[in-house]
Amino acid sequence: MVDTTYEERLRALIEKLSAYIEQYHGGKVEMVAVEGKVLKVRLGGACLGCPLLPSTLHGWVEGTVRQFFPEIERVVDVG
Repeated sequence: MVDTTYEERLRALIEKLSAYIEQYHGGKVEMVAVEGKVLKVRLGGACLGCPLLPSTLHGWVEGTVRQFFPEIERVVDVG
């Protein structure tokens, strides 16, 4: 059995979200860092300049992350 770290599990989830966002919307999300209870990500691709970026960030990314990692209180875009 492979023991993965907290950060590796979080990064794997972000990669799955990014694949979905890229396939269906042309955007992408990349994990930058975890600082305490804050996850820092960078949105790119079609997300840049899109008026729905806040919905993608808080609805899809933050909502999904908090389902699997409830200790994460905020997800912020540092891009």
